Amino acid sequence: MIRWILVAVLAIGITATGLWGYQEHQEKNAILVQAENTYQRSFHDLSYHMDLLHDKIGTTLAMNTKERLSPQLADIWRLTSEAHNDVGQLPLALLPFNKTEEFLSNIGDFSYKTAIRDLEKDPLSDKEVESLQSLYKTSGDIKNELRKVQHLVLENNLRWMDVQLALATEDNQADNTIIDGFKTVEKTVEGYTEGNLGPSMTGTSSEKHEFKFLTGKKLNENQAMERARQLFDLDEQTEITLAKSGDGAEVDMYSASYHKDGRNGYMDFSMKGGHPLSLIINREVKDASKSLNEGMEIAQDYLERLELSNMEPFQSSQYNNVGVINFLYTQDEIRMYPDSVQVKVALDNGDILGFTSRDYFLNHQEREIAEPKMTEEEAKKMVNGNIDIQEARLSVIENDTGEEVLTYEFLGLLENETYRIFINAMTGSEEKVEKLKGTEEKFEQAV
Repeated sequence: MIRWILVAVLAIGITATGLWGYQEHQEKNAILVQAENTYQRSFHDLSYHMDLLHDKIGTTLAMNTKERLSPQLADIWRLTSEAHNDVGQLPLALLPFNKTEEFLSNIGDFSYKTAIRDLEKDPLSDKEVESLQSLYKTSGDIKNELRKVQHLVLENNLRWMDVQLALATEDNQADNTIIDGFKTVEKTVEGYTEGNLGPSMTGTSSEKHEFKFLTGKKLNENQAMERARQLFDLDEQTEITLAKSGDGAEVDMYSASYHKDGRNGYMDFSMKGGHPLSLIINREVKDASKSLNEGMEIAQDYLERLELSNMEPFQSSQYNNVGVINFLYTQDEIRMYPDSVQVKVALDNGDILGFTSRDYFLNHQEREIAEPKMTEEEAKKMVNGNIDIQEARLSVIENDTGEEVLTYEFLGLLENETYRIFINAMTGSEEKVEKLKGTEEKFEQAV
């Protein structure tokens, strides 16, 4: 009798284990399919946008009407932004692709700065036309290489998940058709230096921008694994996949990921000091049991645990039971907009679901801030008289040329809409105006 009971229990256990394994397999496959679809869409979008970009630059070279030139350049700027976003969606973190990204950034900088210029008074110079011709040729080369890769992807039914695996494992035996194609694209751009763009295109925002605020010792792989467990808040039994960034990455970092109990975690953190640069936790978020203000307090506590001090919340929103809170570093009670951090909090139980600090670690520094040449009252006169100003304070922002400027930041109402206006504290010029959504700023009343 006991024997049959043991056999029955064993059979039930084997069946349960099989069902659990099947469910895990199905969930994993669903995640892989979703990731593959995202990669495929982003790649084909990138190829499409590079086609359009090449055509637009060619059209610009053929134009002679200044009234049409500015909208055309603005369209080129839009396309470079979309292409840059497409690249960011591909699993190329471990593959050096910085020259191509820099090339797209340079096109964007040139087209934007030229588009906002009065081309009637200050038309394109011969050197700028030469720069456009060089951009046209290089963008054509990139377009052709991407088309070759696209043809091979479609003809051979290649998968991007295989690319990610080959990059992570450095598998030289795998079919690396896509990797080889992107390396060719990168080599195509390599000869195109920033000097081709001339001084009018570079300015302060196009200078080599590095992560200057990364402090601490360089982590080896064992230390990095421990740091990943700490940041993910995982026990020793949970398996974590860890990979190093490749040569040419914007910063030396580790990429970590895990899958457990319906959660999928992804994170990039610096080799130097183990500072988290981005974190994503994917899981089902249930009905909210916490308010957005409670989520903000959780986010502030999280930043304190990461030893990010003097961070002030300035904007918050709620999307599908997830709170998104943006923070700025403050120095002498002056907001530093370049030093920003974003935290996503699950409002069902207070879990941290997302975090990005790249802007902070790229830009953070203790600044020498000059005294404003204008008073607050003088700056207020530069604001549209129809706006009812509610708040005023000093802030440092980046203007359209990428230069940091000290401004008076005014928060005001116009016909029941809230606006944020930045007036240059030295010159009185209107640097930026932005419309806020809903009641994002009401958090100050609840802090």
